[in-house]
Amino acid sequence: MLVAPLVAVYIVSLLLRNSLGVIAPDLAAELDLSAAGLGLLASAYFITFAAIQIPLGMALDRYGSRLCLVIGAAITALGAAVFGLAAGTLGLFVGRALMGFGTAASLMAPLATYSRRFPPQRFGMLAGLQMSLGMIGTLLATAPLALSAATIGWRASFLIIAAITCCIGTAIFFSLADESSGQPSTGETLAESLAGIGAVLRTPSVGRVFVMNLVAFSSISLIVALWGGPYLAHVYGMDLKERGTLLLLPVVGQMLCSAGWGAINRLTGSYKSGVMAGALLTAGSLGLLALTGAPPFWVLAGWLIFFGSVSAYTPALLAHGKVVCAAPDRPRAHHSQRGHHGGHVCEPGRNRSRHRRIPDTPGWQL
Repeated sequence: MLVAPLVAVYIVSLLLRNSLGVIAPDLAAELDLSAAGLGLLASAYFITFAAIQIPLGMALDRYGSRLCLVIGAAITALGAAVFGLAAGTLGLFVGRALMGFGTAASLMAPLATYSRRFPPQRFGMLAGLQMSLGMIGTLLATAPLALSAATIGWRASFLIIAAITCCIGTAIFFSLADESSGQPSTGETLAESLAGIGAVLRTPSVGRVFVMNLVAFSSISLIVALWGGPYLAHVYGMDLKERGTLLLLPVVGQMLCSAGWGAINRLTGSYKSGVMAGALLTAGSLGLLALTGAPPFWVLAGWLIFFGSVSAYTPALLAHGKVVCAAPDRPRAHHSQRGHHGGHVCEPGRNRSRHRRIPDTPGWQL
């Protein structure tokens, strides 16, 4: 009962994040949006999603996951409704921005809940479950959303998503009922929270993870979430259902291969082999598509499956990490380092605070 609504809210997040991919050409035609307008519309989600992350981490530490997720679900439902009822570009932009704001906690809040309520040995399994099942949302944003938009229209589809999000928020409210509501869960001050965030940002691996996600995970997001739909419509003349079906292929490839990278890591004894292979194959496949322009359909379909498969290493790497440790200059892990960011990163089996040794258990170590 606890895990199901937490996974469901992440599914909705990925569905809304990638929802423009198949409907973008129809949206542009109905509301006379240019390519720049579509790009701006897509970015509205990510701008608010990113801007709220640090304040969100502090709120998770102070008020817990329940309050953040319930408020987030309400804002998400409002954003989906505004988007579905929008009469112009401004309404679409506001709706997307609200959706990004509301879904900002959909991954971090569940992970914080798992870290607080379950033994450390189960965190890796629960994190992997959260991320792998969450990919259902990306899958729903392809052929199923295309079918829904073709049947009842994209506006009605978003209104239904808004109603479902309200139901998920209600389920979270009752499943996390034992959390204190509205009362700070820590006694730390704002200055202490900011100091903890600064300590996390000084961790050497944070920069590497940021660059990895910037250039790797964003690649498939750009194709599935936005530009894949216009590309298939303009270059191949595909209709809504055909675009949705074809964009389903890389998502299925990503879902099936997410677990495969963990097996590669275990066989080679290092996550680096999977990362390097995935990075090189992703770069090579993108370069090949850029050179060919419009390959035959069967080549394009095979490329989409391959591209989705090799891009799976980024979320798989996050899910198959190692335990996190206390900050080097603190005797214990600071709340803002544990709750939102999963903890301060250190080498497996070592605690830089020199107070105790931490065994190699699943967690967030990159």
